[in-house]
Order: sequence, then C-alpha cells, then structure tokens
Amino acid sequence: MLMNFVEELTWRGMVHDIMPGTEELLDKEMVTAYVGIDPTADSLHIGHLTGVMMLKHLQDAGHRPVVLLGGATGMIGDPSGKSKERNLLDENALRKNQYALELQLQKLLDFSQEKQNQALLVNNYDWMKDFSFLEFIRDVGKHLTVNYMMAKDSVKKRLGADSQNGMSFTEFSYQLVQGYDFYYLYKNLNCKLQMGGSDQWGNITTGTELIRRKSGGEAFALTCPLITKSDGNKFGKTEEGNIWLDPEKTSPYKFYQFWLNISDEDATRLIKIFSLKDKATIESLIEKHQQEPHLRVLQKEMAVELTTRIHGEKELQAAQQASKILFGKQVTEELKALPEKLLLEVFEGVPQHEAQKTAVEQGMDIVTFLAEASGVFSSKGEARRMLKSNAVSINKVKVDENRQITAEDLLNDKYILVQKGKKNYFLVRVK
Repeated sequence: MLMNFVEELTWRGMVHDIMPGTEELLDKEMVTAYVGIDPTADSLHIGHLTGVMMLKHLQDAGHRPVVLLGGATGMIGDPSGKSKERNLLDENALRKNQYALELQLQKLLDFSQEKQNQALLVNNYDWMKDFSFLEFIRDVGKHLTVNYMMAKDSVKKRLGADSQNGMSFTEFSYQLVQGYDFYYLYKNLNCKLQMGGSDQWGNITTGTELIRRKSGGEAFALTCPLITKSDGNKFGKTEEGNIWLDPEKTSPYKFYQFWLNISDEDATRLIKIFSLKDKATIESLIEKHQQEPHLRVLQKEMAVELTTRIHGEKELQAAQQASKILFGKQVTEELKALPEKLLLEVFEGVPQHEAQKTAVEQGMDIVTFLAEASGVFSSKGEARRMLKSNAVSINKVKVDENRQITAEDLLNDKYILVQKGKKNYFLVRVK
C-alpha cells in the first residue's frame, strides 16, 4: 500500500496550492511527477532542496520522481519572482552544470535501475534543440491565448506600474516552453504531476492547460510555500551569498554551521521540511526543544542529518571537531590536527597579526611575543596584566608569564592562536 504523499507533505508544511483531483490520483496509482531546476550554476544550493525533498518524499511514497534540468529554459530565464532578466548561458556551460548537478542529485534520490520507481534525470534541451520557431508557434503557441498568458501573476508583476524594465518576448514565452515540457513528459513518460515553489503555479498550470488542449488529457499541479526566514529574507542566503552543496563553494564546516545557527523559530518549521525523520520523532524533538531551547536540539539534529547526507560522515566529523574548538577547552591536539584551510575557516574574520618565524624558532618569552613580536597587545604592561589575570590562552590553553613561545606552538607550521578573555581571538601568522 502506498503512503499518502499529500498527507505527508501537509503535516510537513509543504503544500501551498494543490489542483483538485491530485490526491485521488496519487492514491490510485504509481504517479510520475517532476520538478524543474534551471542549471544556471554548477551546483545546487539549499534553496533547491525544498523541491528535491518533495521528490524524495514522493519516491518514498512509492511514486516515480523526475528531475528536469532546464537546459533550454535556462537559456531563456524564468521571470517568476524576478525583477529583471537573468544572464543567459551557452550549451557548453549548461552541459557542464548538468553533469555536476547530476552527481549531487544522486546523493538525494535513488536512481538505481533495479528500482521500479527509480528517479530519472532529463534535460529539456534534448527535445527543444531541434524545435524550429515556426513549429513551436504552430504546435504550441496556437493552443494558448495571449489573454490567458497575460493573466499569470509572473507576467502581471513584470508588466505592472512598479516594473522599470518591462519584459522581453523571450521571457514572456517562458511559460509556453515550460508548458511544453510538461506536455512532452506527459506524452513520453506518462508524467501527470508537476511540482514546484508557489511562484511556479502559473507556469505549471499553463502545462496542465496545454495538455488538456493538445491531447484531451488530464494533468495536475502541486506547489509548496516559498521558504523564507522568520525575518522575511530568502532562506539559504547569507551575507556571503548562497549556501551551496558543492564543498568548494560552501565548505562542509560552513554548511554545518549554517544549520547550527538558524533561529529557534525557523528550526521548528524547517526541520519538518528538510529532515527525513518521521512525524513522531520530529514532534518529540520539537517538544524537547521547546522545553530546553538553549540546548538547540533542532539545529544540531538538522546540522548532523544534512551535513551527513550532502557531504558524508567523514566531513561531518571534521565539521564537528572544528566547531568544538571554538567552544571547548584543552583542545590543542584537535587544533593542531586541523588542516590549514579548515583552521582559516573556523577563525575567519578574526584579526590577524604577523611575527618573524626565526624569532619564534629561537624561543621568546610570552610577554615579548604578545606585545612586540606580534602586536596583539598594545604594550608589555597590558600583556602582563592580562597574564596575571589568567585571561590569556595560546592555542586554547591558558598560559602565565613564565611561558616561552617556541616552534612547538606553531599550527600548520605557520600559525599561533592567541585568545584574550573569553571571546577575543587573534591569529598570528608566523613567517
């Protein structure tokens, strides 16, 4: 017996709009459903994860998920939710991006050939590239009126009084191309359901209408709410930009930290969307979190689950070890074991000073090192006062006036971490 997919999404807060008859269809048969992703970068970011999670729950419910990479639509640019037209990519860039995204998706969905409802990856460029303009306007364009297309919110917003740039014909035609994608998958894969963010409702229903008008068939639509943070900003964006799944763009440590640092209000909502834990487990975790919010139970659960799923157990352990260094005591050995790249990530934004390596290798007293060699302290007097107050640590270990600084203190053969008080860190680069 198939799990009730709509019921699952509903308690998770992942249903915004649903076309009548969708739930009945899903209860009746194994349904093929798709979500579209434009391959405009060579990595997914966590903004994409909501759509992928919909497909994951769909597959777990016994249905067949399809990811449509928009090689063709990526060349046009979807106007939905955009205030201006996006940059267009050529075929080589899109193919490179497709390959990278496919590798990431394999961690999130089951593409095993022996699985009856195996996930599929398709690219609309494959069926759009040989479609001539005349064929397209004859076979697709004639089925939908301009009045129908103009009524879509994504079009109205771009043509409204507050729009400075207007809308190109290229973007206006986007809903026709996306509508044809749905029609193509309906005809070739028996795909009867398209899912996406709530801003996609207009484009998705254009597809259901095209299917009805061209073939007399019936297709369905389901959208989830757009995920925003409690402050109203777009989820998955930081001051530095997107949180990517590619470890070269967003390191596993930063990825782990992102989930650890979301607000309590967001955590209560987002664990339902991004965790694969069942309802009873999640409700129990939320209850525990509400009783002891300072323990950040939900944030820790999400950080562990998602870092493991995206980056693997080894990277999770490295991220946890690095996180422990900031808040733990007597962690010198862990600090020395950190690779340079991770060390610099952990202490990103910390003031940096420089000291001469030859002087350190010869050995020097702690006061001279702090005040003269590195300049962390403004004077020897200040250094002595802080040392007497037991307020100075070298590489996370408390030190006194008698301490000598030597080459043994070097991290990665070039750094010494100085801590003044509880929260003030300084990284001394020794060269």
